[in-house]
Amino acid sequence: MTKFATFALALGLSASTALAGGYVAPVVEVEPVVVDEKPASTNAGLVVPALLLLGVIAAIASDDDDSSTADR
Repeated sequence: MTKFATFALALGLSASTALAGGYVAPVVEVEPVVVDEKPASTNAGLVVPALLLLGVIAAIASDDDDSSTADR
């Protein structure tokens, strides 16, 4: 009986040492998702002045001033 008690005591002490840490759930770190967004291809701040400039150039080019000094 003493051999059995010694064996049970040794088995009990080794089992408690093996399970002393307990279960620890694994930690999964999630990296944030980066979304690359391209800016708009047209810039409205440049479109309006460009259209105004084209309008001024068209107005100057279509100037029909018929009074010339060669006809006098």
